[in-house]
Amino acid sequence: MEQTRAAQAFATLGHPGRLAVFRLLMRFAPRGVRPTEMAEALRLKQNTLSHHLADLTASGLVAVERQGRSLFYAVNLDATEALIGYFAFDLGRGRPDLLSSLLDPHKEVHAMRDTDFDVLFICSGNSARSIFAEALLRDLGKGKFQAFSAGMRPSSELNPFALEVLRRNGHDTAGLRAKHVSEFQQPGSIVMDFVFTVCDTAAAEECPPWPGQPITGHWGLPDPVKATGTDAEKALVFAQTYASLRRQIASFVALPFDTLSRLKLQTHIDRIGTEASNAEKA
Repeated sequence: MEQTRAAQAFATLGHPGRLAVFRLLMRFAPRGVRPTEMAEALRLKQNTLSHHLADLTASGLVAVERQGRSLFYAVNLDATEALIGYFAFDLGRGRPDLLSSLLDPHKEVHAMRDTDFDVLFICSGNSARSIFAEALLRDLGKGKFQAFSAGMRPSSELNPFALEVLRRNGHDTAGLRAKHVSEFQQPGSIVMDFVFTVCDTAAAEECPPWPGQPITGHWGLPDPVKATGTDAEKALVFAQTYASLRRQIASFVALPFDTLSRLKLQTHIDRIGTEASNAEKA
């Protein structure tokens, strides 16, 4: 990245409001987000958000795409990579004393181990979607994964429709419970290899970086708890949500972990989430 573009990008991110918008979009990357969802998550007025998005788009850090009647804003990952590279290798001159903790050669050169991955699924209430994901990975992973789930604002009880779907599909529900994400952020907690958000609300929440730099993904799905209608109609929505997550997790466990670098693995995880999002919109 040349100096003028880098200066514009740094100046754009130098405003707290624009930085907050960019950080939010990074949590959804590579998927796009509607302005209404951003405004709600960040508690910004629409006109203020519009100004921030215009500046971020003009800097090249964010791109916008129209899908039907909606605009979706997403991080331009190529431009962001170039900016980070400029900061590290031009300004920082690639000094190992500055970059050694970021450029661990074992993380990039060596393939990831192929057993005993610890995976956390996060949603808002931890009563349906993340519980589905925990049970699915536990059973489809055949001992290769240790699965957990948590909520930013967990419900006191698991949703009965969710439990019925799991039982009907042969999952043991005895050990499942709603948990707060803080349970996994205590000293001595398990260091996660993967952290997934499975609802838009969870991705929009402010969450500190996870220790160990786990690979992250956003596999957001509509909340089946909000389904209306008869019990049969509600049950159908829960079954559809379960089926969508089952497809994503089946694709995840089928990845050749023993041959993939972190970079390639991140690409596969992003693709799984994007394909599921496109299927929801179709």
